[in-house]
Amino acid sequence: MAKIEVNRITNANIYLNGSNLLGRAEEIKLPDISMTMQEHKALGMVGKIELPSGFDKLEGEIKWNSFYREAMLATANPYSALSLQCRSSVERYTAQGRVDEVPMITYLTVMFKKNPLGTFKPHENAEFSSSFNCTYVKQVMDGEDILELDYLANIFMVNGVDQLSDYRTNIGG
Repeated sequence: MAKIEVNRITNANIYLNGSNLLGRAEEIKLPDISMTMQEHKALGMVGKIELPSGFDKLEGEIKWNSFYREAMLATANPYSALSLQCRSSVERYTAQGRVDEVPMITYLTVMFKKNPLGTFKPHENAEFSSSFNCTYVKQVMDGEDILELDYLANIFMVNGVDQLSDYRTNIGG
């Protein structure tokens, strides 16, 4: 009988240029890694297929739980690339209960493109949301590289295996 293992992530913390933002962000939406697909059809094929043609843009968002001067100053310049880190703890459960907790860290290089001035309502906390573009992402779980994607260096690694090595050689880069 197969053992069932359940992984749970119930919280996280973010760091912006190394500064700990514990308790300041309400939510972070990390980018989705999404392929752009190109339809292919040809004589002799009984159907159409889609083939990967590159990666879509990487976008994310941080929802702040209030206005924090340091965070807003850091995110205000759209020409500046910043280091963003999302750290979480993955709890692993089996029939014996929680067997361990391991770190998961997502490293990003981002440029903020939307900076909040706030949404204000009577008797409610003001809302602030910052959107960003991302050029680099690397996700590491328990010391193991899961994936790494660097748009400006044409690098895409999955489980430590370089997926674009031949591509870079073929284009001379």
